[in-house]
Amino acid sequence: MTNPLRSKKRGNTIIWILMGMLILGLGGFGARNFGTSVQEIGKVGTRQIDVRDYARALNREIAAASAQLGTNLTFAQAQSLGIDRQVQAQVIATTALDGEAEAMGISIGDAELRKRILSLGAFQGPDGKFDRDTYNLTLRREGLSESEFEAKLRDDASRTLLQGAAIGAVAAPQSVNKRLAAWRLETRDFTLTELIPSDLQAPVEDPDATALQTYYEAHPADFTRPEIRHISYIWLSPEMLADQVPLDEAALRQTYQDRIDEFVTPERRLVERLVYPSEAEAEAAKARYDAGSASFAELAAERGLALADIDLGEVTPADLGTAGEAVFALSEPGVVGPFATDLGPALFSMNGILQAEEVTFDEAREDLAAEATADSARRLIADKSNEIEDLLASGAPLEEVAKEMGMEFSSVEYSADAEEGIAAYSAFREAANAATADDFPVLAPLDDGGVFALRLDSIDPPALRPLDEVRDAAMTGWKHEETHKRLVALGAEIVARLSAGEALEASGMVATRFDGFARDGHIDGAPPAVADRVFRMGEDEAAVVEGTDTVHVIALRGIHAADMTTPEATRLGDALGAQLSQSLAQDMFQLYINAVQGAAGIQLNASAINAVHAQLN
Repeated sequence: MTNPLRSKKRGNTIIWILMGMLILGLGGFGARNFGTSVQEIGKVGTRQIDVRDYARALNREIAAASAQLGTNLTFAQAQSLGIDRQVQAQVIATTALDGEAEAMGISIGDAELRKRILSLGAFQGPDGKFDRDTYNLTLRREGLSESEFEAKLRDDASRTLLQGAAIGAVAAPQSVNKRLAAWRLETRDFTLTELIPSDLQAPVEDPDATALQTYYEAHPADFTRPEIRHISYIWLSPEMLADQVPLDEAALRQTYQDRIDEFVTPERRLVERLVYPSEAEAEAAKARYDAGSASFAELAAERGLALADIDLGEVTPADLGTAGEAVFALSEPGVVGPFATDLGPALFSMNGILQAEEVTFDEAREDLAAEATADSARRLIADKSNEIEDLLASGAPLEEVAKEMGMEFSSVEYSADAEEGIAAYSAFREAANAATADDFPVLAPLDDGGVFALRLDSIDPPALRPLDEVRDAAMTGWKHEETHKRLVALGAEIVARLSAGEALEASGMVATRFDGFARDGHIDGAPPAVADRVFRMGEDEAAVVEGTDTVHVIALRGIHAADMTTPEATRLGDALGAQLSQSLAQDMFQLYINAVQGAAGIQLNASAINAVHAQLN
């Protein structure tokens, strides 16, 4: 029996069989022509697995996975996800159940078959009724004759009846449902304290030479220098060419004028607009506002609106039409109107004044000049790039290319965690990590419009640093580890005293009481292991819980059984029962399918399966 409390995504045949087989392939994926010699991909017993059914199902599952992932999967990608194997399992199971239903004589009559066909939306015309032409066209597009489709529809109905007979009576025992609900709703009372270094009687002193050496040897990963890549590179950035770019003062002024809205902001108001059906209603509302009998928010609420629904945001006089002059005449928040609008007569509430702002050309010039310089420098780099690439392609060393093209040449001891200088660029880091000694330097772009090329000169493999070089780090690590050990030992001492009857509050530690703590509760600042441990303790038990960097002591004070008479307990019991029943039904049906397949025997035609796959590649 599967665990009803575990969330599981079952990629098995069951859901697909129960939910997906009304019309094979009527989802817009026509079967391809596999030739008259390829009719089946195998058999279950004496019943064939139609090659077209497999192709349609495979197309459908790939399309569904593509939609879920937000990208069009290739067949190779679908294979890597196991979709082909999943679909094979599906069509094998379906064929096995079809054969079993046939052997048992389960089927539906012609009247029920006709009713099902007439009700399918895929065959309905514009008037919502069954349309014979649509029926024929749809089946023809899917490569199915009427008799083939009707046979598949009968099979689907038979499978549904068989499934209902197999699992229709499955239900989780009520006693189990109640026990699960009682387990979930049980609560605990406990006291908790976190032990910290200041709780120790004395601080941890520095280790002696032997202890430090032992710690150093036990933690080599902490003191191993990463791989160092000795890289030479050439680099040209817009900043390097800034002094070579002349500034056109007239062009700067024109840019300022072209972007004047960025620098000159007119005076604005924060305004809300409340529209009424008629002038009389708007005037009556304004009178009530002026008399103080209704606020603007209350007027809006009377019309079923919140202030957020009628907020116009920051507006200029032009945005307000005929109301603009009156609104901007207000020197403090208030309401004016009614005024005619495209939506009808409206009241306008002014809530705030935003003064005009202006950044003069002289104030903006430095930023405009920097933008213009960078833009011109990027164009210069683009102009130089072809010549740089030609030099690199001719085999010219980086040193010569840098000298001839006015680029910076330098070298760096690069490691994977480097982020300074040119290593701040992700493109450089990616190239540096991927470079090999056999690579020729290639010009590559940087995010800011610059370019670079690099050469891997040598690699120093990871190496353990000498203790003298990492002594301070080793000292810190040892003291941290030793402090943790002593806190754990202190926790054990406290637990021993608690077991002898002492209260945690009397231990001198700062303790926090938790009453009625639920199984899914959360404790701020404590690892999840603390709450988990609480529900694995017996009453009046105490325990130490170690985290990566924490030590907690728990003293359990009480265990409270769930009140199973509450509506919450009833709802939870019902929900868990439904979940458990579904899980049991799925497991039983899967066992039934396995038994049917095993009794019938499965034969697969690898050549036919590969033929389908080849058409999808």
